[in-house]
Amino acid sequence: MKENITNIDYIRGFYTSLPARNEYSTRITGRALTLSEKILYSHLYDMSLAEDYKRGTDYVNFFPDRVAMQDATAQMALLQFMNSGRSRTAVDASVHCDHLIIAEKDSATDLSQAFHYNSEVYEFLSSVSARYGITYWKPGSGIIHQVVLENYAFPGGMMIGTDSHTPNAGGLGMLAIGVGGADAVDVMAGMEWELKMPRLIGVRLTGRLSGWTSPKDVILKLAGELTVKGATNAIIEYFGDGVSSIPATGKATICNMGAEVGATTSVFPYDARTAEYLIATGRAEIAEMADKIAVCLRADQEVLLNPERFYDVIIDIDLSSLEPHINGPFTPDAAWPISRFVSAVKENGYPQKVEAGLIGSCTNSSYEDLSRAASIARQVREKGIEVKGSVIVNPGSEKVRSTTERDRILDDFKKIGGVIMASACGPCIGQWRRQGSEAGLPNSIVTSFNRNFAGRNDGNPNTHAFVASPEITMALAVAGDLCFNPITDTLAGKDGREFKLEPPSGNELPADGFDDASGGFILPESDGSSVVVIVNPESERLKLLEPFDAWDGKDMIRLPLLLKVKGKCTTDHISMAGPWLRYRGHLGKISDNLLMGAANAFNGRVNCAYDVLGGVYDTVSAVAKHYKQNNISSVVVAEDNYGEGSSREHAAMEPRFLNVKVILARSFARIHETNLKKQGMLALTFKDAGDYDKIMEDDRISVTGLDAFMPGQNLVVTLHHSNGTDYAFEAKHTFNEQQIHWFKAGSALNSIR
Repeated sequence: MKENITNIDYIRGFYTSLPARNEYSTRITGRALTLSEKILYSHLYDMSLAEDYKRGTDYVNFFPDRVAMQDATAQMALLQFMNSGRSRTAVDASVHCDHLIIAEKDSATDLSQAFHYNSEVYEFLSSVSARYGITYWKPGSGIIHQVVLENYAFPGGMMIGTDSHTPNAGGLGMLAIGVGGADAVDVMAGMEWELKMPRLIGVRLTGRLSGWTSPKDVILKLAGELTVKGATNAIIEYFGDGVSSIPATGKATICNMGAEVGATTSVFPYDARTAEYLIATGRAEIAEMADKIAVCLRADQEVLLNPERFYDVIIDIDLSSLEPHINGPFTPDAAWPISRFVSAVKENGYPQKVEAGLIGSCTNSSYEDLSRAASIARQVREKGIEVKGSVIVNPGSEKVRSTTERDRILDDFKKIGGVIMASACGPCIGQWRRQGSEAGLPNSIVTSFNRNFAGRNDGNPNTHAFVASPEITMALAVAGDLCFNPITDTLAGKDGREFKLEPPSGNELPADGFDDASGGFILPESDGSSVVVIVNPESERLKLLEPFDAWDGKDMIRLPLLLKVKGKCTTDHISMAGPWLRYRGHLGKISDNLLMGAANAFNGRVNCAYDVLGGVYDTVSAVAKHYKQNNISSVVVAEDNYGEGSSREHAAMEPRFLNVKVILARSFARIHETNLKKQGMLALTFKDAGDYDKIMEDDRISVTGLDAFMPGQNLVVTLHHSNGTDYAFEAKHTFNEQQIHWFKAGSALNSIR
């Protein structure tokens, strides 16, 4: 990497001041500090206001070092930023075009199609980036998180990104947090960025990985222990003797998938493996500076000696005894050690045939990931084995793609029939035009991705997607059988003789260095004031935003129920990806997908809401539009962990746009709750979870007490039943003073402006 990409002057200044900042933080708190606390306290918006903040309670204002945005979320984030009044972003920022590329045939074909199909979006993103001082990474340059790891992440830094897997950069010792676009606007506008001080989960790693076990198995096991919400409002910090045995990109994989357990972010300490990766990616000066202040880039010794005193929870994982894991289907926390997976397949009746193995995505697409998977492919070719499942590979970046092509690693996949797709997200986020998926037949695939909700990869809700390491994914694709265990089972070679696959092997870093593949970006001019931001007023994909209305100062009285959601409701259910990604810059168009994946609690039907005005059932968006046309607001009711999954703020902006005023849930996923607040919506939770059951389909719902809306004080929700009776109960909230101001202003952006 060249210095014209990284703001090396900024990092020099930061490292120069870091020891003094750490010393001041220790004095303020009166104790030794974990790595997470060192980074958090060193990024306070106003150090003079520092105190010993209470975890899980106190809201704290921070000033991150940079912002990263992928093309799907960047559209709405930058449309909002255009209304902020700023002429240039206050911090370094970048846009990465990785989400809108559909995986169908191969890299060259799909990239060509993407440039044609998404031309107006790319034109907007490149022009708005040039206008406001943002670096623009072109389609094909790589997946946002891999590009950030290769170019921007640095130990001790703090970054926010408009994608839930932003924590990938924690592999290099950076606190990198996934947020919605409105949060990104705050930071780019130079405003304080607010976060509830996270709890700390310490994961102590001992031993060393070997054989078929990979870094991916650490987080797959942890997902099974913590579940999809077990780390909500917490940072997962790794420590222990086993940390130094894991390469930087392996650490990034572990941090990346921490999003699947609800973690605010995850982080590893700086060590020799971190330095090796920095040097290999052209950042030797950063490694040299980090070496000199290494004590600032790891937890204090007292913390390491007595971790139980400093972390809220301690989890121990012995890498030496850790088995490869396979997680799924339909949720990333259904964790199966490979020794138990065969029984799980048979007991649950999962389709046993593996139709496809998909390797790559932002989670597992490094040089080492691909080289280890390729070592399995070489064995298969040498033995003349016919690969039963299709093999699809998405390199993480152009740097990785060109280097693995040079080193003939990609050839290993091609020689067994593998297809190399673009360095983009593709099948991981539903951008996979999979032939036959429209039939909706039950089938199984295995991926090295991070998320496996129903319908996420190919749009087929009956595709059983299992998550594993690249090497296990490769082995199962070769066998075409979920019940194949490469540790114990054999395959028949071309000569008919049985043999066991050798454990995977690969190089952590390329022996001949990485190819210089840094030409895929455009640096902004120092003054972009003359640049015209290109938005066609007739476009169906982009539309300039109008501010949401401010609160009218009144309680919300007798609002109809738009939908009472049954069961899991992720951001995929609220605002689907896949073909809907094309409308991410047009709030009106994309709002047609509002809650189309959510199940109605009263009849179990998906995308089916009761219209109390017409007395008929219709799609959720159609009913919401009907209410809006009649100047009526509405309420959505949901169960636990509402808004789990992606950081996409469209899941908050769409209901706001269609006049939904209240989301009342048993609990919220962290990012989504913040996104709702940023858009001026009431995010409320039941004080008594059983009150969820009291809500009837034709109820009118009132929320009162808003004239005295204040932190820590519950609001009153009253259900007006159609039989003439009322039922009132208390609803909790987590709004603080600033967030209440957002609500009253109509949105956080309104308050900034």
